[in-house]
Amino acid sequence: MTERLRVIVRGAVQGVGFRPFVFRLANELQLAGWVSNTSQGVFIEVEGEPEVLRQFAAGLISDKPERAFIQSSEASFLDAIGYTGFAIRESEESGAKTALILPDIATCAECLREIFDPDNRRFRYPFTNCTNCGPRFSIIEALPYDRGNTSMKKFPMCAACAQEYAEPRDRRFHAEPTACPACGPRLQLSDSLGKVLATEDAALLQTADALRAGRIVALKGIGGFQLLVDARNEEAVRTLRQRKHREEKPFAVMFPSLASIQECCDVSDSESALLLSPEAPIVLVGRARRARRASDHPPPDGPAVRPYLAGLVAPGNPNLGVMLPYSPLHHLLMRELDFPIVATSGNLSDEPICIDEDEALIRLRGIADLFLVHDRPIVRQVDDSIVRMIAGREAILRRARGYAPLPLRGAHAPSRVASSASPAAGAEMAPPVLKKFEKSPTIHPSSGPIGEAPIEAREDACAPQILAVGAHLKNAVALQLGENVFVSQHIGDLSTQEAYDAFTRIARELPQLYDTAPALIAHDLHPEYLSTKFALQQPGEHIAVQHHWAHIAACLAENEIAAPALGVSWDGTGYGLDGTIWGGEFLLAQNNGFVRVAHFRAFPLPGGDAAVKEPRRSALGLLFEIHGTDLWKHSALTAAFAEEELRPLRTMLAKGINSPRTSSVGRLFDGVAALLRLHHRSTFEGQAAMALEFAIEPGIEESYEFQLRGRAPIVIDWQAAIEAILRDHKAGESIGVIAAKFHNMLAEIIVAIARDIAEPKVALSGGCFQNRYLTERAIARLRAENFSPYWHQRVPPNDGGIALGQIAAAAWSLRQE
Repeated sequence: MTERLRVIVRGAVQGVGFRPFVFRLANELQLAGWVSNTSQGVFIEVEGEPEVLRQFAAGLISDKPERAFIQSSEASFLDAIGYTGFAIRESEESGAKTALILPDIATCAECLREIFDPDNRRFRYPFTNCTNCGPRFSIIEALPYDRGNTSMKKFPMCAACAQEYAEPRDRRFHAEPTACPACGPRLQLSDSLGKVLATEDAALLQTADALRAGRIVALKGIGGFQLLVDARNEEAVRTLRQRKHREEKPFAVMFPSLASIQECCDVSDSESALLLSPEAPIVLVGRARRARRASDHPPPDGPAVRPYLAGLVAPGNPNLGVMLPYSPLHHLLMRELDFPIVATSGNLSDEPICIDEDEALIRLRGIADLFLVHDRPIVRQVDDSIVRMIAGREAILRRARGYAPLPLRGAHAPSRVASSASPAAGAEMAPPVLKKFEKSPTIHPSSGPIGEAPIEAREDACAPQILAVGAHLKNAVALQLGENVFVSQHIGDLSTQEAYDAFTRIARELPQLYDTAPALIAHDLHPEYLSTKFALQQPGEHIAVQHHWAHIAACLAENEIAAPALGVSWDGTGYGLDGTIWGGEFLLAQNNGFVRVAHFRAFPLPGGDAAVKEPRRSALGLLFEIHGTDLWKHSALTAAFAEEELRPLRTMLAKGINSPRTSSVGRLFDGVAALLRLHHRSTFEGQAAMALEFAIEPGIEESYEFQLRGRAPIVIDWQAAIEAILRDHKAGESIGVIAAKFHNMLAEIIVAIARDIAEPKVALSGGCFQNRYLTERAIARLRAENFSPYWHQRVPPNDGGIALGQIAAAAWSLRQE
């Protein structure tokens, strides 16, 4: 008896060769029917014997293409209607848009072989791709994912490419960016005034010559521009730092091969797998102890030596951000060079990366000597992702190319069971949503509303549609549609007009891509964040989510953990419910909100935001909290300030003027680093805290003492530790031992609060948990005490994960209402 099987496959199943796979599977099983892309996923109908249809349904899952990600496969058996043969139908654009968009994927082995094969028609073609690799998210304009909905629509295919594109058995069947030298994008090299110097392969060869000569090149890649320079050339790297206004923040380095990375760095098997993965992120690895430095460099015509890097690539940093070529253009360039190059974002500090060659000529003219560009438009900026192995797991620190915009599932419901833990008597229960705003303050005039008017959320059994706009630093936005939460690519700090414009563009673009106008917008509690002000101008309902609660909600959502759970939220800055600056928080997540069960003792920050760039101010605040006005009689820090600087600081602290109080662990890190004279000033965020982590001497088990005072909430008093640190430093104890004891104390504080609250699940979130030693020490100690720790893997622990947490907390609140 012949039956008809209808299957709807949802997930990342467009642009990965899924339809030709279905075509081959149906033909192997001699089934008739059809397959089509739609805005919701892939629709399939096949007819045959019931047992064979069941084989087909099982094969869809077990034999799917490697890059396909299936979220659901809904099958229905119906009466046969008499199909003959099997067809791949044209895409269907009607209906709600729920299909997943793939990230940009690194060059596959088959394409790599072709571009280095002299007999292949794509020999040395820098835009070679197939259904297994190439640009996706950076070129798509609308769903479904068809060539006409991408920036490749301007390149009509030649006869040879069209034949591959139309043949279901070819790996380029419906590979939307497919092209060749005869019909596709082309390279062009120009000087800083836009004068064309060379085209096509000659442009690439001249670029290689320029890099060898120490010149700076702006390269238009997959998701935006990169600035390239010889990583061995100290003077060239110094010039790049000066022009880019990036004093000491480490540069990422692209190496020609994994073997060349292994000669410079200690790379684990897990780190090697990440470097070679289709995501191809920047991976933070430890430097080899005997890696060469620039001073060891022989003359250019001298004997081959193991790779070395200029000291200015990552000054004072024992780690290095490394990556491998991930596009054909990078592969061709690195094959020509065969030495490591700095590959940093094509921007000025605090600005988004450039994506258009005309824009780049204006914004990067003062930085780059030459511009290697192409004529394939980039639809949206997508920076390189950054990943670090923490506790044996991949932890994303910057989520962009290779990862965005794949969604997280089930992120909207961190609370599904009632709490078994009770807050301390008198503790204030904070709802997951603090308040709803009605009026909209003024923001940058370049921004605009997401939709014409508020609309009702589409009915969905799982959750409403919610847009979350993230925080001010390391901004990313997120959109919830049903069970999926789409977290955007990394946007960055919203401190410049260019960055704010990029943020508003992406915040409008993400809902438009899925043809929706969310009626609910979640944002940070801080009224002065530009992301908050933008949210309040949009139509619909607005929900404010406290910053540190968003951190914990993100961690719970990502790990699919139900309340109750103890959240440890440590970072630099966040607007607290009491109007102070939070950042050293223990929040007990419950089914109807959270309780602030513990926090670090607060101290003043003289100068407010100025303390972020001057750790010495945090140290001064710590000492003032201990000694009061007697501080000036025996301060360990007076030498760090000129007398004219100290006079206003004395007034600020004595009168409490412009000296907000903070419980921030990030500022505590800064203060300790300054007391140890590691950094009195910082040239980039987290520099002082990183120096303290880098200083740790291995093998130290001792920790400094601390006190837990009071209840509802418990106050963690660090005074004894600061006094002991000053004594040890004065007595000549090594900074490495002091740093280790300080970090160990922080891990013991987590364990002590977990014991007191008696909640077995502990979630670690916030920027402080980018610190590998702290995170791994806390995880080990919690496990040793029979607690279950959870930490971030797919979204960053820093503010790049805030948007996910805002959605989780907002949806939780709606569920309670």
